[in-house]
Amino acid sequence: MKKIYLSFLAIMLFAVTMAQQIPSPKEHFGFNIGDDYMLATFEATDAYFRKVAELSDRVKFVEIGPSEEGRQMPMMIVTSPKNHQNLAQYKEISQKLGRAEVAEDEAKRLSKIGKPVVWIDGGLHSTETVASHQLIETYYQLVTRNDEETLRLLDDLVILLVHTNPDGQEIITNWYMSQEDPEKRNMRSPYMYQKYVGHDNNRDFFMNNMKESTNLSLQQYVEWIPQIIYNHHQTSPAGTVVAGPPYRDPFNHVFDPLIMTSLDGVGAAMINRLNVEDKPGYTRLSGSVFSSWWNGGLRTTPYFHNIIGILTETTGSPTPSEIPLVPERLIPTHATPYPVEPQAWNFQRSIDYSVSMNYAVLDYASRNADALLFNIYKMGKNAIDRGNMDHWTKYPKRSAAVTAAFEADRSNDSGNNNWRRGVPTEFFDKIYKDPELRDPRGFILPADQTDFPTAVKFLNALIKSGIQVHQATEDFSVNGKAYPKGSYIVKTAQAFRPHILDMFEPQDHPNDFQYPGGPPVRPYDAAGWTLAFSMGVEFDRILDGFDGPFEALAYGEVLPMPAQTVAAGSGFMLDVRVNNTFIAINDLLKAGVDVQRTTEDINGMPAGSFFVAARGRNILQKAAQEHGVKAVPASKPRNTKKVTPSRIALFDYYGGSMPSGWVRWMLEQYNFPFQVVYPQEIDKGNLNAKYDVMLFIGPGMPGLGNSPSRNQADPADIAEEYHALLGTLSTDTSIPAIKQFMENGGKVVAVGAATSLAYHLELPVKNALVETTADGRERSLTGDKYYIPGSILRANIATDSPVNYGMNQSANMIFNNSPVFKLADNAQGVKPLAWFDETSPLVSGWAWGEDYLKNGVVAFEANVGKGKLYAFGPEITFRAQAHGTFKMLFNNLYQTK
Repeated sequence: MKKIYLSFLAIMLFAVTMAQQIPSPKEHFGFNIGDDYMLATFEATDAYFRKVAELSDRVKFVEIGPSEEGRQMPMMIVTSPKNHQNLAQYKEISQKLGRAEVAEDEAKRLSKIGKPVVWIDGGLHSTETVASHQLIETYYQLVTRNDEETLRLLDDLVILLVHTNPDGQEIITNWYMSQEDPEKRNMRSPYMYQKYVGHDNNRDFFMNNMKESTNLSLQQYVEWIPQIIYNHHQTSPAGTVVAGPPYRDPFNHVFDPLIMTSLDGVGAAMINRLNVEDKPGYTRLSGSVFSSWWNGGLRTTPYFHNIIGILTETTGSPTPSEIPLVPERLIPTHATPYPVEPQAWNFQRSIDYSVSMNYAVLDYASRNADALLFNIYKMGKNAIDRGNMDHWTKYPKRSAAVTAAFEADRSNDSGNNNWRRGVPTEFFDKIYKDPELRDPRGFILPADQTDFPTAVKFLNALIKSGIQVHQATEDFSVNGKAYPKGSYIVKTAQAFRPHILDMFEPQDHPNDFQYPGGPPVRPYDAAGWTLAFSMGVEFDRILDGFDGPFEALAYGEVLPMPAQTVAAGSGFMLDVRVNNTFIAINDLLKAGVDVQRTTEDINGMPAGSFFVAARGRNILQKAAQEHGVKAVPASKPRNTKKVTPSRIALFDYYGGSMPSGWVRWMLEQYNFPFQVVYPQEIDKGNLNAKYDVMLFIGPGMPGLGNSPSRNQADPADIAEEYHALLGTLSTDTSIPAIKQFMENGGKVVAVGAATSLAYHLELPVKNALVETTADGRERSLTGDKYYIPGSILRANIATDSPVNYGMNQSANMIFNNSPVFKLADNAQGVKPLAWFDETSPLVSGWAWGEDYLKNGVVAFEANVGKGKLYAFGPEITFRAQAHGTFKMLFNNLYQTK
């Protein structure tokens, strides 16, 4: 016993010695994490992460990839020294259970010897400084504390602490701390806190466009497959301290039910710990706006992978604040059982709440270790089983179909009163045993589809999210249809089946109103987003089991573009229907190669395709290898127009526009040259001397009258180097300058909210979404009559317009309460480019009052002097996801003559 005691004492003394060697945050940064008016830069934070990892045997520091600005993203793997010796084994177990790759008996065995993997991150939205700074404090406490609970957590778990936006922390901290007077410090940085998309970096986790999203997704869904992912944010609803799980309805119908009940369990552990520690103000369920419907966020995409996703929004800021008085929040409810009273609030208390909630999640994982590990397996196994059998997901439309069939039968009732005892089960069977309404067993993406490179981009988005893809090694056929070698197959019999269905199948958002006949409950973000639809990918849904000469591709290894060869020729034709064609054209124009554009269909390629002179072959060979662009040898066709590059201006403003940022990234990907312009430059006029095309994407146009478009920073509060970014578009200066630009022959492309420019120009167009009151006035439709949040709608396309070169007769458009127009009778100089001509254009999502859309115009072109306005109500560039409508922008970005 004496020897055991001495050994234990030696271990404890060693632990204490190590803790003493590890610098505290104050020793490293010069202040405590949570001190008012103080923030740490990422550079200093990264140095601290690395220094502590060098000193502690509880930590392994890993770089998971570069950010968009080139900073390495850090991940600290924190666990006991003993567990570090077996880290590869625990990672492999987590992968096997997450993918449900083993038999159930083996899964139970692995669940007992494995260690749950818990992900805790911070910093995604960098003005939400509680999130980034709690990560530092949590790291320090886990590495230095030797209390019984912390040692148990380290023994029982593998903890991944991940910084999700290094660039943003550096940008925001440097900006905040640049003011010498602490009370003048603010978060109103001139630029967004992610190079391109700012806040929308949390809208990219099924598309994985940004480098940060790709790095995080590969760790979450390929490398580690954690059982819990905890994503920290700020701020909570007024009158609360924290908004957290569980969340309000609806949740997505493709989920395994176990994911939602597991979420309840973790949420209960979090609120219970805060209550035990006398930390009031946690709200959940209807207490906040968050639901579990949408895919694409760092905490929501995990649900589609059978991972418990946690989001908290915690109040607080380095600038002292207060909990305001919201009287209705003072009443204890199931949503807010322990209300917080109004009071002053400082940064430290927010950090304390965050660390407590981290420990609550870790404690839950420790106490439920084998259940967490087995449950993720069970959900994955359920998904595989459903993908191997006939299965009907219980969408709202299926329930409605049962009711409709029953009501139709009852209306034709000839004396049979069985319906009085409820809906007979025969009506369930009519829908839920209808073989045509089954979920698909898989999807086939033919290699001979026209825009195959875009299909490969879609598949890469899936692969980055951990989906397994197969490729055909030979020609094959399914259900009598032949497919070529090289086609891709995505089977649903895999653990992440919910994500597969979500990317291929339409979302069916339930009608959700505050009360019958009342206003709609706004979905958190979008209601419909089916990626295969918005990208314009061609695929076949296969309802029965199928197989073929298929090779399983490695998890997480993205596909190269389908390389092509370029034969010799006197010239080459490039198909406008292929988005990557525009990359090649821009490279050719930059090199001074002659490029022509056809005005009619030629040899199977539609009008608007490109002819390239022979001297462009070397550039075409590069495009063929790197971007999958096919260059077909051809003689120069008749009736072509010479293509020259446009001088492109992309509008932005102080603080940054996310829609504009997405387009900036897109233009870079497709090698379009452009300049970003700000209001002051527009107000100076003489725009034709510098630009041929001006792009206004989303917000920024002034309201009608002379109201400014947005709030503006005070020049006295910012350095002179940022003054050129200031200003807002105005009706008295900016609109005349833009109008003059068009009258002199310039082209303006307005997308989304920017289409209000048409009203400033007094074009013969009106808002189609209005009703006439009893006294003859027009007013906008109210939400109880018409409401379409982010969804996908099908519109007809004017294929005879050069703006729509390469488009089909109809297109799926991402629609988010978008403008819809009505052209005046006999409108001169205005032509529809896209419109609705069906009563129900909804493809995916939620649309209430669709009848109001019939004959509504969603895109048009209008003559303005010698130039033109091209207006697109839906965001044809939406979050760089809407590949199916990119051409409607790209076609506008050349000069032809």
